[in-house]
Amino acid sequence: MIELAGIKQGSKVLDIATGIGEPSITAAQLVGENGHVLAIDISPQMLAVAKERSISLGLQDVMDFREGDAETINLPFSTIDASLCRFGLMFLPNVKAGLSNIHKSLAKDGRFVAAVWASPDKVPFISFPLEILMKETNNPPPPMNAPGPFSLSDEKLLEEYFSKSEFKDVTIERHTMIFNFKTAEEFTNFVCETASPVQVILSGQSEGRRKEILNVITEAAVNNYMNKNSDSISLKNEAVCIVGTK
Repeated sequence: MIELAGIKQGSKVLDIATGIGEPSITAAQLVGENGHVLAIDISPQMLAVAKERSISLGLQDVMDFREGDAETINLPFSTIDASLCRFGLMFLPNVKAGLSNIHKSLAKDGRFVAAVWASPDKVPFISFPLEILMKETNNPPPPMNAPGPFSLSDEKLLEEYFSKSEFKDVTIERHTMIFNFKTAEEFTNFVCETASPVQVILSGQSEGRRKEILNVITEAAVNNYMNKNSDSISLKNEAVCIVGTK
């Protein structure tokens, strides 16, 4: 994403849905003292962690953190050289509004690079735990195109959003991401800590029921994704990277 965005020394960068500080911190290390990175997220708790990380790396003079969502937050106008959004765009209730706001913030020829997940069958680290959760809790599948991890997996829909938001020279790339975990329990803990749809469903369960469901997910990971020569878990996932220019 950093390469696709053309980030370099002196760049002004915007990171949407930065979470605990990536890829904004990586960008800040590249732009140097003459550049700047604005990182936003709707979670004040995550922003607090990101800010602490930036200070520990001596990047506090290069980075600013701001709470808000991409659809409504007041962004600098026509000054950003490169904007990034890693696995956050598909959770926006109004993708068009978010893209329009980001587009306005970009300088002429500025680039916006977003990473979203491909279709469920190509992203097992999220899809198979979700399938188990919905079965175990009798939750129905989410409505088509509702905000969620796979809502922008359709390349045509994704490209249409960018084009209608006045981005030009739109290109799409697909990349394989292999997630490795030492144990199945480590995988289950990772999913629970990072996958917001999983967190939402589990939050409505009692502590005892929650443990039972997590055990089912762990067992499924062992049966389907454990390496033959060790107890480690390996899952191949596909991400879609899209680039648009102002």
